Amino acid sequence: MRVTNTKATAAELTATEKRVLLALKEEKKECDQRSLSEKTGINEDAVMQTAFMLAQKGLCEIKEEKKFYYRLTEEGEEYAGKGLPERRALDFLMDEKEATVEDLKNEFGVRGNIAINWLLKKKWARIEIRERGRSLIPASIVQDGLSSGVDEEILKIVNKGETEREILVSQVKLKEGEINGFLTQLISRNLLETYSSVERKIMLTEAGKEVLSQGISIEEEIAQLTPELLRTGSWKGRKFKRYDVNLPSKETFPAKIHPYQRILDRMRRIFTEMGFTEIKGELVQSAFWNFDALFVPQDHPARDMQDTFYLATRKPIEASEGLIRNVKQMHEHGGSLNSTGWGGEWRKELGEELLLRTHTTAITLSYLASHPEPPVKVFCIDRVYRRETIDATHIPEFDQLEGIVMDRSVTFSNLLGLLATFYKKMGFPSIRFRPGYFPYTEPSVEVEVYMPERGWLELGGAGVFREEVTNPIGVKYPVLAWGLGIGRLAMISLGLTDIRDLYESDMDWLRKARVF
Repeated sequence: MRVTNTKATAAELTATEKRVLLALKEEKKECDQRSLSEKTGINEDAVMQTAFMLAQKGLCEIKEEKKFYYRLTEEGEEYAGKGLPERRALDFLMDEKEATVEDLKNEFGVRGNIAINWLLKKKWARIEIRERGRSLIPASIVQDGLSSGVDEEILKIVNKGETEREILVSQVKLKEGEINGFLTQLISRNLLETYSSVERKIMLTEAGKEVLSQGISIEEEIAQLTPELLRTGSWKGRKFKRYDVNLPSKETFPAKIHPYQRILDRMRRIFTEMGFTEIKGELVQSAFWNFDALFVPQDHPARDMQDTFYLATRKPIEASEGLIRNVKQMHEHGGSLNSTGWGGEWRKELGEELLLRTHTTAITLSYLASHPEPPVKVFCIDRVYRRETIDATHIPEFDQLEGIVMDRSVTFSNLLGLLATFYKKMGFPSIRFRPGYFPYTEPSVEVEVYMPERGWLELGGAGVFREEVTNPIGVKYPVLAWGLGIGRLAMISLGLTDIRDLYESDMDWLRKARVF
């Protein structure tokens, strides 16, 4: 702001503003809020508020610099001292040459699953089926020894104390952009925490120096006229604090439902209006309902530990022996259908493994098994979990919309019409379907919507359940099924480019987000 009349500006200064100006004059150069607070005897918050007022009047300048710092979590401190679970597991493997999954779980306890997952993610080991079961074998790249990784170096550096980002980058000797992936990974593993602080430097402008050169004196002002001042008359001859009635008033923000929650509610409302019933289920499912009952082979990559969160315990399958036998026969030779199945031996113990569900189809299929007679028309909106590297479009915990329709005469065309209706109600008039492949539906399609600024975007998959899925659970009629990714749809609807923003407590964005 340009100051045209320094005398008039000086006359309008409050006593607090004068104190801050005089303190800045003593400093001669830039000064931080802590130093100003010590010199003026005013608390830091009030000092900064005063500095901002002086900056509006053009008498001082405030420079802000945001700095990022990193510190270890409790788990991170443990790993910095003992080594990452995968490093310790690798040392164990190198000594033993190979080890079963159970060996590693027994050796490392609750850290066993973590170690196995990261051994596979880092390609330090591979899984092979041996006589003793699923075994981990050291990869060829580690046979001659493996030096510390960047993630391990970061843990060692930050273990010395809270570390500023610039210092961390220089010590790791990576470029600014190269270190981001490792930091994100450590944060997602809950080994590293990050926080930021804004450092402000305050300095006089030329106008501020001119005001000071004219000389200013501090005179106590009355900011509030109290009954005591009126009764005693001591207000007479005193200076009152000036108020600018033209200043904008403080914004108010009424409460409203979170934008993402509104989208979830809207989806529920659309399907409810279309005659569907919402169902719920447990977060922890058996591999039987999550994979086997859906005709996903037991050696399918999606079942690997680097893609799925497995629990350390097993549990008997919650299904009748007849249903389990039907699924086993379907996998091994196609059961009573004209199908070859997947061949090989279906192992019940793999179906007993517990995991965090990777999709809500486990819920809808279990419901269908207990309601084999038509009509069935249900949907499920709930949280699912997959081992994903966190980035702008992937997170390990997200919501999915799943649904099924089972009736005597439903067809593939009914499925396409249903999905088209849903997306149009969600505000996407341009929709197309492309042929797709999923292990448990045939025919299958991928659903795409058109956005003028981004082109065609894939938002989900759908199809008709294969007989290999419906026959073992006793369903004799067609089942239309779909699974739609909510996160990407929400990003498009809200104009976001990073899926993580859906879960951030960004008050400014939440206040400005439109209500629809």
